[in-house]
Amino acid sequence: MKRAAEIDRLEGLARLVLDLRLADLSRVARQRQECLDRLAALEPAAAENLDPVSAARALLLYQAWADGRRAEINGTLARLTAEWAQKSAAARTAFARTEALRLVKARIG
Repeated sequence: MKRAAEIDRLEGLARLVLDLRLADLSRVARQRQECLDRLAALEPAAAENLDPVSAARALLLYQAWADGRRAEINGTLARLTAEWAQKSAAARTAFARTEALRLVKARIG
């Protein structure tokens, strides 16, 4: 009986750890998606009300500015992607531990 109680306690702790790991993963995934959205928002809109020369000049100026922003965002995105991979692995490990304890609990009754 003591063994079953210990397994119950461990399973509860494993579920708490899993919830924390999933919350971390969700936070990083949301931040990563925000970076991807900011990158997509940097695509230039067509300048319909300008003459072709002014439109080309405006586009060149915008592209120069956007290139700097893309470099900043890509650096952040790389960091978040690495963090997301780590958090994903930690969540998978926590899930596996929770499932293993659930199966042990089912076996011992």
